[in-house]
Amino acid sequence: MKKHFLTYLLLSGLMMAFPACKEKADSHEGHDHSGHSHEEASQEGHTHGEHDHHHEEGHSEHEEEEAELTESQYKAINVMLGSVESRSLSGVIQATGSLVMPPQQQISLSFPYGGIVRSTTLLPGKWVNKGETVVTLENPEFITLQQEYLEAASQLTYLEQENRRQDELSRENVAAAKVFQRTNSELKTLNARLEGLKQRLGLLNINTNALGKGIRRTVAVVAPASGYVTHVNVNMGKAIQANEMLAELADTRFVQAELNIFEKDLSRLKIGQQVHVRLGNESTDRLATIYLIGREISPERMVKVLCKLSQTNRNLVPGTYLTAHLETGGTQVKTLPDAAVVRSGDKQYIFVSEGRHNEEGSVHYPFKRVEIRTGISQNGYVEVFPPADVKANTIVVKGAYDLLSVMNNSEHGHSH
Repeated sequence: MKKHFLTYLLLSGLMMAFPACKEKADSHEGHDHSGHSHEEASQEGHTHGEHDHHHEEGHSEHEEEEAELTESQYKAINVMLGSVESRSLSGVIQATGSLVMPPQQQISLSFPYGGIVRSTTLLPGKWVNKGETVVTLENPEFITLQQEYLEAASQLTYLEQENRRQDELSRENVAAAKVFQRTNSELKTLNARLEGLKQRLGLLNINTNALGKGIRRTVAVVAPASGYVTHVNVNMGKAIQANEMLAELADTRFVQAELNIFEKDLSRLKIGQQVHVRLGNESTDRLATIYLIGREISPERMVKVLCKLSQTNRNLVPGTYLTAHLETGGTQVKTLPDAAVVRSGDKQYIFVSEGRHNEEGSVHYPFKRVEIRTGISQNGYVEVFPPADVKANTIVVKGAYDLLSVMNNSEHGHSH
């Protein structure tokens, strides 16, 4: 009798040290193991007694995901079980983002001819207006083009007179018709050359009508659009190549809000939806409207959404951090009471009942902790995305935080 009593004490101590192992051994369907003989208990006790310290550590991860209540604890906490329910929730989507420039308003300033920079007014942060001279270039080729145009224009006057004279002669003399045809062809060729030179000079911003005042050795590079100078790649005396980027401009009057929206919230967005945007350096909201929703999901499961601001000015700075909130209409979603979802660290969990089992004549209730994602929260209910294998009427909807405390206390107890 004394031997049986000592065996029972040893077994009880091992059962307290290995609750997770005991849960594996016992049935969760309510089977009673109290009928085991003392000899079986003694054999089981000796088997567990041979486990070393490393075996105990091997169960730590399993223990961290489970909590077990005695019958008295179960009644004291007043655990209630329930299921995920479908409800209509309307909420607010919170988002972050930044101000961005559309490609149409980001201008790279270049020039079709190379040259030496003789002057520039470009400075980062300076506002320039469309048509304003920002760089002056010098290149001997500029002089050559103007000279060729003036020479061709002079030849044109002579060829036009000669062509008229040969036209009159050809009407009276058949032999002169060939000469007229040649001069007429030369006139057309010269006109084509003049037109080509005129277009090339136009690329240099040189008006051919003003060439009568003299040939210019420098040409002006003008801003193709208004905007702030964001980058400068020239300086006095620098030799630049044809089509090399001289500077970059940004017309911040057309800045847009780019939001980062979670994949799970995409179904609640639509084109034309209003957004309240607040810039990091402002204390009031700005109104914006969604006009483009991205079609690429990032590795962080987020999508880019572009919004047009209702009021903009050129003082806005691309890259400015912003926060936004979008009010959404009612949507049928899977929900649980707020009290059913507990937070531990940066993760969220629910507890799922695994039935009950008898242990040495007493009833125990094991619960498994399951990580979940959540969405909208409103009127005491929260949108949830639980695993598909969670059964109905097994989710703890009341007493979840008490279970978390029991589990945490159990973890601390086993750490000793």
